[in-house]
Amino acid sequence: MLQDEEAIVLFSGGQDSATCLAWALQRFDKVETIGFDYGQRHSVELNCRLPIIDELKKHKSEWKEKLGDDHLIDLKVLGDISETSLTKPVEIEMSDQGLPNTFVPGRNLMFLTIAASVAYRRGIKNLVTGVCETDYSGYPDCRDDTIKAMQVALNLGMETRFVLHTPLMWIDKASTWRMAEELGGSGLVELMKEYTHTCYNGDRLCRHEWGYGCDECPACELRAAGYKEFLSC
Repeated sequence: MLQDEEAIVLFSGGQDSATCLAWALQRFDKVETIGFDYGQRHSVELNCRLPIIDELKKHKSEWKEKLGDDHLIDLKVLGDISETSLTKPVEIEMSDQGLPNTFVPGRNLMFLTIAASVAYRRGIKNLVTGVCETDYSGYPDCRDDTIKAMQVALNLGMETRFVLHTPLMWIDKASTWRMAEELGGSGLVELMKEYTHTCYNGDRLCRHEWGYGCDECPACELRAAGYKEFLSC
């Protein structure tokens, strides 16, 4: 039997998934995390995961009590079969399909399937993912229709009743910063700036007012623009 008040969060170490983790900690009694090593071109984001969890435990005492096991899954086969700028040392550019070559085909579909398998084994009903259809790069596996279809497929294929939550689906990056503030005040915003990582190039040397990054890749540009808009509101 699946537990209604337990959740597993797809947690990469980035701003979006960290915000979703805080969101889940406000709503569920027990929260586990799951991350994926899929042969990314750098491991900086993955290395941020455990420090973020430690800082979230310090941020609110009740969050410390709610945080459960963390799972790190080896999915390097995804990197082996992908020819993208996130898995190979190539320049970021638009592909012939009209998508940026940062798109890793099937990535979120595989992540959700593996997360659901772990959730099934552990009796967890709720899966939380930070995909978004507002401020995104056109990735088809981030769309609301895709997530709804995955929920149907997972429930049919496992004969269960998972619920897939997408707290960021219809908000922009400025609103993601605002959500962090609403969930944990200015302290959580500072935590996001200092400990989460978004930069495609893995830059943890250059510190900006919005956090670390190269300030040139699409991920940094989106994060910076969102933070600027957040401050202006």
